[in-house]
Amino acid sequence: MQESPLIGICDGPIETKKGTYYYTNKAGGNRDLIPGIADVCIQCSLCDVILGHVVQIYCPLAASPYHRTINVFACTNPQCYGKAESWKALRSQCLESELKQLSERKDTSKDNLQVKQAPVSTTDWCDEADDWGMEAEDNELESSSHTHPDTAQPVTDSQLERQPGGLVDSIGLQGLSLNGPGGSGCAAATTAVPTFQSLYISVVEETDFLGYDDVEHANRLLQEYEEREGVAVGELGSCKGEGGEEKYEKTEAKHGDAVFSNFMKRISLCPEQVLRYSWSGLPLFISEPPSNIHQMVPPCAHCGSPRVFEFQLMPTLVSLLRSTDLSSELILEFGTVLVYTCRDSCWTSGSNVPVEEFLFVQADPDQKLFK
Repeated sequence: MQESPLIGICDGPIETKKGTYYYTNKAGGNRDLIPGIADVCIQCSLCDVILGHVVQIYCPLAASPYHRTINVFACTNPQCYGKAESWKALRSQCLESELKQLSERKDTSKDNLQVKQAPVSTTDWCDEADDWGMEAEDNELESSSHTHPDTAQPVTDSQLERQPGGLVDSIGLQGLSLNGPGGSGCAAATTAVPTFQSLYISVVEETDFLGYDDVEHANRLLQEYEEREGVAVGELGSCKGEGGEEKYEKTEAKHGDAVFSNFMKRISLCPEQVLRYSWSGLPLFISEPPSNIHQMVPPCAHCGSPRVFEFQLMPTLVSLLRSTDLSSELILEFGTVLVYTCRDSCWTSGSNVPVEEFLFVQADPDQKLFK
């Protein structure tokens, strides 16, 4: 578990001619499937509109042999803003050995370029994957025989015993359908898929900003906020109390939301952050969460293990998500979106169906502060 959260920052547009893959961390664009994972149509549970792809995060876990990617989707229908039912998070995994088998079977097919790419190794997310898979972007197709040393450790017998027996029967996959001949009507409506312009996401540790040269700028932003809201937020620094729990400000802002004050303080270290990653860590709420928030997060529908917080989307991302169709406008409204995933990251080897995880959506209590 990371003591310091990892912060995702949008790092420039992705050129249309440049390919992206399941290990590319990005905002917008289309999702990139792990080889062997079936393409699925993702529809809003409220209005049945096809969801737009919001972010893709390549996040293999320590001591796991699996490649692991999480894709987040959202409905762009204004009537669905702020509702968790209009969002979906899908987790896909694959063993390195399965990638090699797929490559061996299909490396002669011109229609399967995705499995001909250079395989990447499953590195420890918390310790070593601090570039979120960006290093392979420039030579994916040039060195298809190149492999990185695999630093992953094999799973234990107890971990294997927790793997589910079947993923297709999960009620969590309602609203998803396999695309293909004879499939659902959703496959025929692919032209209506809302698509945001694609942006790379790079990563830094939050603690890096404690010594950042531009911390004076962050302090100026804090001072302006304090004057506007009539609250003393305090100096930049740790926001954790004893026992590692979040310590919220005791002083009241004009809007009466101490949690929001704490949120503003934390993001002022890096106002451009679009994502915060802290597997099994603490989320940063933008407003007071329900008192039973822990009970609201259901256990994994496949193996019954509890879910843990993994990452959240930040309000800065809202202004960066622009439609690829210049004649139309796509808008998402949210404060923060928290993604909770299976603690054991359960997966059946050979499965081709993504696992749906749990999201908790909080609206922005004061949108004008982010404009």
